[in-house]
Amino acid sequence: MDLSQFSGFLVFLTIFTMGFWLMIFLLTFAIPYWLIGYFKESWKYRKEGRAIPKK
Repeated sequence: MDLSQFSGFLVFLTIFTMGFWLMIFLLTFAIPYWLIGYFKESWKYRKEGRAIPKK
């Protein structure tokens, strides 16, 4: 394996690893945070007897 193949492999590995950790972050923090916030807000509006305002 020469230098250009090795550097291409390192670039691929870097991009793959960044994508992997981004997916882990989104699935464990960002999406649950968004869903919990949405359901808390809709529950608050339902308790007040109003419809959820359209944005």
